[in-house]
Amino acid sequence: MIPRYTRPEMGHVWSDANRFAKWLEVEIAAAETLAEAGQVPKEAAAAIRARAKVDVARIHELEAKVKHDVIAFTMAVGESIGDLDAARWLHYGMTSNDVVDTAQALQVHDASKLIERQLVMFGEILDLRAHEFRHTPQIGRTHGVHAEPITFGLKIANWFSENQRNIARFRDAAAQMAVGKISGAVGTASHLGTEIEERICKRLGLGAAPVASQVIQRDRHAQYLSALAHVGATLERIALEIRHLQRTEVREAEEPFSEGQRGSSAMPHKRNPVTCEQICGLARLVRSNMLAAFENVALWHERDISHSSVERVILPDSTILADYMLSKMITIVGQMHVFPERMLRNLESTHGLVFSGQLLQDLVESGMPRDHAYKAVQENAMAAWESDTNFRERVAADKRITKYLDAKALAHTFDLHRQLRYVDAIFDRVFGPHPPGEKSIASSGGSGRN
Repeated sequence: MIPRYTRPEMGHVWSDANRFAKWLEVEIAAAETLAEAGQVPKEAAAAIRARAKVDVARIHELEAKVKHDVIAFTMAVGESIGDLDAARWLHYGMTSNDVVDTAQALQVHDASKLIERQLVMFGEILDLRAHEFRHTPQIGRTHGVHAEPITFGLKIANWFSENQRNIARFRDAAAQMAVGKISGAVGTASHLGTEIEERICKRLGLGAAPVASQVIQRDRHAQYLSALAHVGATLERIALEIRHLQRTEVREAEEPFSEGQRGSSAMPHKRNPVTCEQICGLARLVRSNMLAAFENVALWHERDISHSSVERVILPDSTILADYMLSKMITIVGQMHVFPERMLRNLESTHGLVFSGQLLQDLVESGMPRDHAYKAVQENAMAAWESDTNFRERVAADKRITKYLDAKALAHTFDLHRQLRYVDAIFDRVFGPHPPGEKSIASSGGSGRN
């Protein structure tokens, strides 16, 4: 991934230096485990531990000649040991993918810790802001059109709940990736045995894949990329919502705009949701990488190499992008500008039309046949919409409606607090019960705005 989207910690995980360091970590773990089992001289394992070094430039130089990265690695590391008798025990009993797949699991583990940390931090920010705006009325929209009232906090609680599922999915996928294999060229463990394989993997903090071919099965990788795609889709969903809310005609929320930032080379007034747009674009890349991961599941017989080149791209790129997007979204949501007064103004801009559903229900409950009630409400709603007049006043003057609902009943129909009376109950389901004595929107005497 290009440096523009690569944060330093995640970039280090996928650097050549760290990749080769993980390979060496596997080689050392194997040598020491075999030495404990009496299959490798202890002094050789000690020499490998003490002297083996990674020289990235030398590995690349040798790879240009031998056209095989693992062979180039073992040659360069063997040179660094400087003792031919000790160096001959390097890579003993193993095939290339014993090293590559097991070391890749270590890299993915490190990358996953960074991503999980960001996911948890994002959840904390969503929790905080959801409660901040729990009682802030906002119009809910379906098909982009005003529907019924919600609160902005409820919208953010929805994001929080989805993020919690992402955390669970990602943890499970990361756990599925935390396995190694030291079972040889076709997975039979014929050279070192299954007990040694398990001991080497345990030494590295990994489980041993119960069964493998020359490689660990790639359904694990597909699940992992799918979990990352879920994360990207959630971030895109939130970013897209903020983009819509930032439109000039709406202006209910906007992503942060820093001091000195400029929105347009030609129009100085512009405050564009460029970071949210960036997140929407990058999420497409993560999703497309998921498809490539599923294509990698089917390999010839006990292994071909078609997956290898793909994974050199999709594993670093997807984890780098997920890390980057999470970092950006934490800042966006944490510093997002919110305009409660504009939210209420937009909610009230249709002069009560958004209570049409409640009016229909109240009329039916009061004895009016549903089809008659729907027709009366819709006629008033369409007339108010087309003439930009007050729906509530029209309803109050319609004898078909006032026959069933008096002024007091209509006031109840158009009561915003009534519409939002279950917000606290929903919050309790999402976050757990709110502290005793805390006022709910149903019991508060104010408008419910922050």
